[in-house]
Amino acid sequence: MYVFLITVLAVYSLVNFYIGRRGWQALSGYPGARRAFVVVFLALVLAYPLGRIAMGFGRNSLAGVVVKAGSLHLALMLYLFLGVVAVDLLRLANAVFRFVPRSPAGGQARLGLVLFLTVAGAAVLVVAGGAVNAARPRIRELAIAIDKPAGGRRALTIVVASDIHLGTIAGSSRLRMLVDRVNALDPDIVLLPGDIVDESVTAKEEEAMTGVFRGLRSRLGIYSVLGNHESYGNLERNLSYLRKWGVTVLQDEAVLVDDSFWLLGRRDPTALRRGEARLPIEEIMKSSGVDAGRPLILLDHQPVGLGEAERAGIDLQLSGHTHAGQLFPLNIINKLIYEQNWGSLVKGRTQYYVSCGVGTWGPPVRTGSVPEIVLIRMSFKSGSPASGR
Repeated sequence: MYVFLITVLAVYSLVNFYIGRRGWQALSGYPGARRAFVVVFLALVLAYPLGRIAMGFGRNSLAGVVVKAGSLHLALMLYLFLGVVAVDLLRLANAVFRFVPRSPAGGQARLGLVLFLTVAGAAVLVVAGGAVNAARPRIRELAIAIDKPAGGRRALTIVVASDIHLGTIAGSSRLRMLVDRVNALDPDIVLLPGDIVDESVTAKEEEAMTGVFRGLRSRLGIYSVLGNHESYGNLERNLSYLRKWGVTVLQDEAVLVDDSFWLLGRRDPTALRRGEARLPIEEIMKSSGVDAGRPLILLDHQPVGLGEAERAGIDLQLSGHTHAGQLFPLNIINKLIYEQNWGSLVKGRTQYYVSCGVGTWGPPVRTGSVPEIVLIRMSFKSGSPASGR
């Protein structure tokens, strides 16, 4: 962990130094603008780490505001870096091929100002657009048929909300919007495939979130698994939040819902203590007395090792975690990491859906994906379930 933190801080410092140096050079002909840039840029660079340190000593609204400003800089930093690299590559190409004539006396200063305003303006516009996009989750509708009977039930309306990341950035007002949107879909069951809670919150905000979450309506209940972010904070405290909010958390266990279908939930690998291993899906089924003749729905936060669900005879696996990359061009890299970065997949008789999530991690900005609440209209085969133990 110490090596990881040192590496992250080193990269963060070097990237910001590179951006800051290029900005300083670009404004060489405008001393007043140069000084203003340095002050504002340093404030943004220091906001996130200092805000996080302050919150470690005591969570308060001022520290939260500083963290929010710093988190926006994380996205701004990415696009400033890409813009500065693009300018430097053009300068290098021009030094070789000379496709832009030399500027007259005084022209260099004006050119530097134009480039500064172009790069900074483009970065701000991209981040602003991404912030608007992140604040407006869309409803994604899916029709899924499972070729098994589910008792007397022929259909099921499922609402899936993954990666909400409640905490300093996404608070009770964000949660209220989500609850209103979900309730409007009139779900039979609500499923939350992990990363619901990003970190511990103030007592006042916890109370507000509790009141909002208890307004979430679902005929058959609200079920979740834990993601990696619940584990990064205080796991037991985050678990207590979810239980207080009326959420049933499944940890390597299965439950029969409405005497119709089985819902299985897996522990996230990050929640395991040293020497622990999460149960294989088939062991979960065996220990919980799962009847495979009924529909089997699995919640597993991270979409890795997808073949295990297929081998175990799972009908539908729901996952999140990836955010579909969240920020361009990270979404391109994300596709190379995961077998299924986002969307639907079928392997044998098993169907998968990996949600890009409804919230954000780090900056409240999405430029590489659109946040989503997933509405699944599921249909089952008629008849009585055959025993599949």
